[in-house]
Amino acid sequence: MCRKPHGGGSLEGMTNEITLPEVQEFIASFWYHYDQGQFDVLGAYLAEDMRYLSRSDSGNCPFEELLAAEVQGGPETLAWLNQHRDENPYPLRHHATNIHRTGTDGDITTVRFYLYVNQVTNNVPFDVSSGVVDVGIRRAGGCLVFTSMTVILDAEDSIPFAQHRTKAATGVTA
Repeated sequence: MCRKPHGGGSLEGMTNEITLPEVQEFIASFWYHYDQGQFDVLGAYLAEDMRYLSRSDSGNCPFEELLAAEVQGGPETLAWLNQHRDENPYPLRHHATNIHRTGTDGDITTVRFYLYVNQVTNNVPFDVSSGVVDVGIRRAGGCLVFTSMTVILDAEDSIPFAQHRTKAATGVTA
């Protein structure tokens, strides 16, 4: 099965012709199939040379072992995603927001977005996680595929932005 995009066109300055609407539909469809555990479909989203990395922003949150992965290869990524999904509740919903292209690298379009995740407990949806995701997407045989995905989930307590800026400027990470 192929996740064929719709339309075409390009932005000035971007050499890859993967449009923002194509990217948005591709990413939304990926997360829907992931949440539903449709791994027979999900494999078509992953390039054979896929690189997958996930962790928390600190790298040492209390549930780091549940979310940390560094995987190379489409089949290996699919296996990890399958295992990770099986370890989490249903329903679980992943929402990609603020999707935007960040550039191109040859035939790969790079994209960044926020990830928001919720589940239902006692009949009420509640927040599970959020983070920032960077992906690479390319065309393969008329279809779109992920070439890379880096998921950095928020786990540190929020602080005033001025404090964050000072920490970032001095290289302090914790």
